Amino acid sequence: MMQFIWEDFLKIVREELGSRVVETWFKAVSMPKWDAMEKVIYLQTPNAFVCNWLEKNYRHIFQTHLGRLLNVVDPKVVFLTTSSQKDNLPHVNAELEICVPDVKMPHTKTYRPAQIIPYRSKNTDVASTKLSERYGYINQKYVFETFVVGPSNSLAYAAARAVAQKPGGLYNPLFIYGGSGLGKTHLLHAIGNTVQAHNQKALVLYQTADRFVSEFINAIRFDKIERFQKKYQLVDVLLIDDIQFISNKDTTQEAFFHIFNSLYDARKQIVFSSDTFPQNINGIAERLRSRLASGMIADIHQPCLEVKTAILKRKAEESGQVISDEVAHFLASNITSNIRELEGALIRVIAYAQLTKEVITLALVKKVFLHDECPAKESVDFKGVIKAVSKHLSYSLDELRSENRNKELALARQVTMYIMKKNTNRSLREIGAYLGDRNHTTVKHAISKIEQHLSADPQLQRQISAIEKEFER
Repeated sequence: MMQFIWEDFLKIVREELGSRVVETWFKAVSMPKWDAMEKVIYLQTPNAFVCNWLEKNYRHIFQTHLGRLLNVVDPKVVFLTTSSQKDNLPHVNAELEICVPDVKMPHTKTYRPAQIIPYRSKNTDVASTKLSERYGYINQKYVFETFVVGPSNSLAYAAARAVAQKPGGLYNPLFIYGGSGLGKTHLLHAIGNTVQAHNQKALVLYQTADRFVSEFINAIRFDKIERFQKKYQLVDVLLIDDIQFISNKDTTQEAFFHIFNSLYDARKQIVFSSDTFPQNINGIAERLRSRLASGMIADIHQPCLEVKTAILKRKAEESGQVISDEVAHFLASNITSNIRELEGALIRVIAYAQLTKEVITLALVKKVFLHDECPAKESVDFKGVIKAVSKHLSYSLDELRSENRNKELALARQVTMYIMKKNTNRSLREIGAYLGDRNHTTVKHAISKIEQHLSADPQLQRQISAIEKEFER
């Protein structure tokens, strides 16, 4: 019975607070006993940290919803730690180990870190060596020598090289932002490779923001907060990719804020990448936003035709192939989305040439694209979609990114997602991130819903057609 009640409780909380809160805090909790006589609910928590947080922030949630499910008014909630006995729980007494909230912990959604571990300037111990081996994540193929520099990325390149030569000295933190597939990740790995080449004992950690979030959640659930903190506080260079994905994750931001301060105070290098300027990242606490923007900020734009041509020729050489200027120019002119798509097009051409044992010529390249039945040129970017949608549906980008679920606005948001997916080469995740950090499942659902309505709704068909005609002008 208790299990069914608990499952119903989790469903209610998921609807009220969202899946992210449930996965982070409530999934690690169980309800081993309900004392109907005394109206006491016993909740088992994995550790004191989770216990303190639930006590201070969610006690009323347990009382309200579990009380309703148990058909009692204002039940008493007792939080227990893992060392408490689960079987034959007595009434609350001195023998039972009850989680007592830390009175110093403010009644706000903040994360109080454990004691900061002093930074060791010389990482010669066994633990540090294992840390470097386990958490290096540096891709050896991404080095500065293979990064093609042009007007669109020269500032970011120069700042990254300066940081790699003197980590913790110049430009700390370094924040690199730009669209997907333009070389941000390449620069982060190049910094890591250069630092490790100059100092083999240096602890360099490359981490994506979404992986950082998952790691933090698991640390909470499995009582490994201290280990989590040690891992990050011992590094010499921390490289965080796609930092925008910690937006709207308050607890994770609090944890990262303390890690940032610890590393910064120890003069350790921190490098971020993002798809947008720090001030434009939604759902970031102001004090963390100020940290992100406190150092050097460098952007990467879409490369010009000459740089894209040079990139293609360089990539072809790395693959042991030689392509003519004519072929490189054709690909560079027709692939306008990003460098990653450009490299993908080149790989298709090389693979086709090797399979058919033909020389890479302009005729062969055109045949490849015709064979794939895939248009080489992306017709529109996100800004173009937003401009067209705003003109015909009268909603701004801020409104489309908002949490407002007004019926008409929600439909306009779904139409925007559908048009973005249909007319660009961007992923569901990128579309969701651009439209208010929504997950890919939400975008997929929106697209599916519009596709279902299109066949039976001529007015919707005309609306979307009118929007898409804006791209042809």
